[in-house]
Amino acid sequence: MKSAGHALLSSIKPPYFFAQKNYRRLPPNLVCGISTAKSRKLYTYNQKHQLLSNFDMVVEQYLPPWFSVAPMMDWTDNHYRTIARLISKHAWLYTEMLAAETIVYQEKDLDRFLAFSPDQHPIVLQIGGNNLENLAKATQLANSYGYDEINLNCGCPSPKVAGHGCFGVRLMLDPKFVAEAMNVIAANTDVPVSVKCRIGVDDHDSYKELCDFIHTVSSLSPTRHFIIHSRKALLNGISPADNRKIPPLKYEYYYALLRDFPDLRFTINGGITSIDEALAAQNEGAHGVMVGRAAYNNSWSMLGNVDTMIYGAPPSGVTRRQVLEKYQVYADSVIGIYGNNKPSLRDLVKPLYGLFWGEPGNGVWKRKADSAFHHCKTFKSLMEETMMAIPDSVLDSPVGAYSTTCIDKFAMSKNLLPMPYNVNEEQEQLLYA
Repeated sequence: MKSAGHALLSSIKPPYFFAQKNYRRLPPNLVCGISTAKSRKLYTYNQKHQLLSNFDMVVEQYLPPWFSVAPMMDWTDNHYRTIARLISKHAWLYTEMLAAETIVYQEKDLDRFLAFSPDQHPIVLQIGGNNLENLAKATQLANSYGYDEINLNCGCPSPKVAGHGCFGVRLMLDPKFVAEAMNVIAANTDVPVSVKCRIGVDDHDSYKELCDFIHTVSSLSPTRHFIIHSRKALLNGISPADNRKIPPLKYEYYYALLRDFPDLRFTINGGITSIDEALAAQNEGAHGVMVGRAAYNNSWSMLGNVDTMIYGAPPSGVTRRQVLEKYQVYADSVIGIYGNNKPSLRDLVKPLYGLFWGEPGNGVWKRKADSAFHHCKTFKSLMEETMMAIPDSVLDSPVGAYSTTCIDKFAMSKNLLPMPYNVNEEQEQLLYA
């Protein structure tokens, strides 16, 4: 059986080349550490020749982002990403969202926020903010860490972010500002840039409004990759958790974007909880699939099948015991390095909770670990005290063979596509006004 990855390789040609459009010229204070000549080269008006996308250079080094783990606050930290990479070699990993202001104001302590092991490549830094100068400086400060892509958060509905902070998903209401922000980010880095967004905000949830956002941002900036969370966001005070459940999923909007913007790359996100569903989305034409909590809560089963089922790699044969032995070296080397017991032993154990999901002994192990936090000082000692709760058959078995089942919700959504999006001449003139 061929993997979805092999099928995609022959059927999908990612838009690695793009024509420069009317990108804005940036004032010198927004181009940190980039020469005037380079800025002029990147943003000259109406260039007629095509430039090789930075994204092409990245995928030459790594396999394409057919599968990625979503950025999740307090979850996709360095510790989780270390575990994730020990399980999957090819899944693209995202950082938690980092506010541009955090990066700028913590300039003397950047390792705490931006450092990661080289083994975590390919890895994407997600930043958030609405201040162009801070976005510029934050991007420039992140350059030396070697991220493979910079992503702007235009999808977080948290009251702290989209409410008081006035960024996250609220930025979707001002697509021209998002385009300007993407120009600023692109001018301060040599890696590709992307946007993660929802399909709408409150009553601004028509397919046309989503297309207006995509068209504006992609026309006025070098952004060629959009991660689409296929729900709209509600900014009426409901929790982020409810914003992941209450607004209905509209995958038809995602697939309509593939039809109406064939020169762009789109990754589908939202409500995908298994490898079956990821494969089904790709079989219907999705360029890439992003999975959130399922890749955290059931990391072994989900990530353990990514390389074989999505990328067509041979089974690695790695076991949970081997993963834990390697993670132990990392955990005991970083515990308390930032002072005040940060990161704590509890912080380092937290990403392991998805390693034994649904397995015998999982509940007993968690209770033993919770008790051991009070007296264990090292990760090794905690493991020695608690691992007897997990049977050897679980610890020493590689990821099992995966049999797929038919998932048709994406096929059904393609029967609900909205009318094609068209841009008239008057809209184009207003766009560049």
